[in-house]
Amino acid sequence: MHTLLQDLRYSARQLIKSPGFTLTAVISLALGIGAATTVFSVIYAVLMHPYPYPAADRIVRLTVDSVAGSGDPVYLNGAEIQTLRQSPVVESVLASDNSALMLTGQDLPETVHAVSLISSNFQDLGVPALLGRGLWPSDAVDGQDPRPVAVLSYRFWRRHHLSNPDVLGRTLQLDHRNFEIVGVAAPRFTWYDGDVYLPLKLLRDPGRTSVVDLLLRPGVRRSAAEAALQPLVEQFANSRHTDLPDVFRVHLHGLNDWVVSSMGGTLYVLFGAVMFLLVIGCGNVSILLLARGTARQHELAVRTAVGAGRFRLIRQLFTESLLLAVIGALLGVLASYGALVLTLRLVPENTFASEAVIRINLPVQLFSVTVALGTSVLFGLWPALQLSRTHIGEIMQTGARRLAGSVSGRRAHSTLITAQVALTLLLLAAAGSSMKGLAQLIHQPLGYDPHNVMAIWIPLRAGSYGTWATRAGYFEQLRERVAETPGVITAAISTDARPPRNGWIMGFEVLGKPMPPGAGALSDSGGAEIGSVNLISPEYFAALRIPLLQGRIWSDAENNRGAHVAVINRALAQRYFPSGDAIGHSLRSAGLEGDPTTVLSPPNIGATWFQIVGIVGDARNDGLRSAPRPSVYVPYTFSMGEGTEILVRCEVPPVTLQHAVRERLRAINPDQISGAYDLETRLTFEPEWQQEHVAAWIFGIFAWLALALAAAGLHSVVSYTVAQRTNEFGIRIALGAQRADVLRMVFRSASVSLGAGILAGLALSLALNQIITKWAQATPRDPAILFAGTVLLGIVSGLACAIPARRASKIDPMIALRSE
Repeated sequence: MHTLLQDLRYSARQLIKSPGFTLTAVISLALGIGAATTVFSVIYAVLMHPYPYPAADRIVRLTVDSVAGSGDPVYLNGAEIQTLRQSPVVESVLASDNSALMLTGQDLPETVHAVSLISSNFQDLGVPALLGRGLWPSDAVDGQDPRPVAVLSYRFWRRHHLSNPDVLGRTLQLDHRNFEIVGVAAPRFTWYDGDVYLPLKLLRDPGRTSVVDLLLRPGVRRSAAEAALQPLVEQFANSRHTDLPDVFRVHLHGLNDWVVSSMGGTLYVLFGAVMFLLVIGCGNVSILLLARGTARQHELAVRTAVGAGRFRLIRQLFTESLLLAVIGALLGVLASYGALVLTLRLVPENTFASEAVIRINLPVQLFSVTVALGTSVLFGLWPALQLSRTHIGEIMQTGARRLAGSVSGRRAHSTLITAQVALTLLLLAAAGSSMKGLAQLIHQPLGYDPHNVMAIWIPLRAGSYGTWATRAGYFEQLRERVAETPGVITAAISTDARPPRNGWIMGFEVLGKPMPPGAGALSDSGGAEIGSVNLISPEYFAALRIPLLQGRIWSDAENNRGAHVAVINRALAQRYFPSGDAIGHSLRSAGLEGDPTTVLSPPNIGATWFQIVGIVGDARNDGLRSAPRPSVYVPYTFSMGEGTEILVRCEVPPVTLQHAVRERLRAINPDQISGAYDLETRLTFEPEWQQEHVAAWIFGIFAWLALALAAAGLHSVVSYTVAQRTNEFGIRIALGAQRADVLRMVFRSASVSLGAGILAGLALSLALNQIITKWAQATPRDPAILFAGTVLLGIVSGLACAIPARRASKIDPMIALRSE
């Protein structure tokens, strides 16, 4: 123990004696460990184990793919759900209704997201309640009204009841109905992001449908389940009028497929990048320890000559390396927690499943620490291992400086620097392409102006305003009152017409026009074009500043009486009317009438031809990257469901007007609730923006860290080389060498490794082009990106070499000779 304490004290003195070496090595280890642990912790939480449900891998969402699009949810009524339960591939049906209810019985009404579930679904999902119980099958018996019970979500319980454990048995009033609180869900139980969970009554009424998820039986593959369910869903489509297309394919989506498709590749590429960063950090430590060990060969030889055994030297160097590695590992562990906080702030909301809990992954942290410790110990012991193969007398006679410049030493340093430079250039190229992709995404034309525009969601209580005239009058009254608010420029009704993903994807046909090449061959209405059908009021285009190119917009009077008029976008006009004669032609679309129990429409709308009265510019309606699809805009009064949306263009930032707008709405209906959000901010929720934003930020951070580590490694090698060649430089200067000659010698020794690393980095960037391009709009093959990365790397490397090179050029020959 006494000897161990002696070794620790001596090691601490050695590290303190070389603060530059110690800080560089410790920071290199800390950055590598922290970054690797953070990124993999995110990957584990959002891709590998995002859900608390024990059978999450068997839970799928029932959707259909058609020419109109993919992943459209399937809505089934009670009778169809009962039939679906009998399928041999289905263990349980997870049906749910999502509705916006009012939290009443308090000073101000508040929107509550209520999710109605089949009462057995709490047991099917397998997550016990935090307090009380979940929903029981007895809460909703077939043929009877469900019991008025509610389970609160964990977040709702904390927000509204301040985590009070005595909440069970209290009354919750929703839409002026009383519900008994029977439980509080677990923190990670956020099925469909509900605030409260209510029992669902399955009705045989064909018009009362629910969205359907399935729990597959163990061992059933998705492909087999899709094949088994295809004829069953086709039977449902044929037995009644549904919103299913004429031709479709059943597709089962896993719970986390949307995250995997939008962010999975980006996260895995980032994990590859962070592993490169860990390699660069460990390589830095290797370079430092090798250079320092080489410089200490003479010291070790002297200690051996005076009686120190090989094992004693190994133990001393092991203690020094281990102490250095432990300090770096501890700082790396702390850095991982800080980096995780920073990462969560960079990642936009709703990027991952709400059930996912991102925390530090201890096995990965242990792996990173083990790699760092192993690297430090191995390369720290290297001088002692080399000493056993070298004659002590030779070292004593030649001196360590000559040994430091040996071929094997130079080769080891050169190889490590080359690898560092190559990986750094690869990360710089990836960061450059990600940043360019994000810049292109931000600055690309949208076709509309989201600045100072907010959307206000207006839900209706079920069954309220039950006639076409009263509902149309109510929506228009709300719009007019919002438009009168001081600071509001204009307000427009927008039913599912909020860009950049808007409209109902359905088929339509143009009277007297055959389908052009490339049009959809199948749709809801048979052979027809597939496009976006938007239900709006005439103020919509002014609110979003979508330009009118030809013709006119329908009037308020036409809107209120449901005139058969339509406006189309440029994409549709160019496809069907390349000569510019679209005005006056007619088109129609089936499916606008919707479910008559909840959607109110004028009679015979399905057979109605809409006369084209205007053409407007293209606005993005299929995401931020896809070109705008053909679009038709018709009066919203043709199809009014139990809710709509009002777009409000403001003179000031929308957040300053939200309270005033809500007060206007409550003046008309005290029970009217609304949710508002900024359209410009909403763009950041788009999957394309989230993917580019995360990749650009994290790739950028990794690239700068890698650049700093590579520069530190190069600086360390050059500094040690200069220190070991002090005698040589002194002799050369004494014999007449100029400062410029010494500078060239120092730079030449580093330029070979730097040049080889740049060439290897360019080759890696080109070889991995397809992987990087898949997750960034720009390509690392872009000459400008590669040139900028090379120049930046060259400048930073030059600065890293300049300081020791300048020191070498100022060596005093007499001092250098005496040092020998």
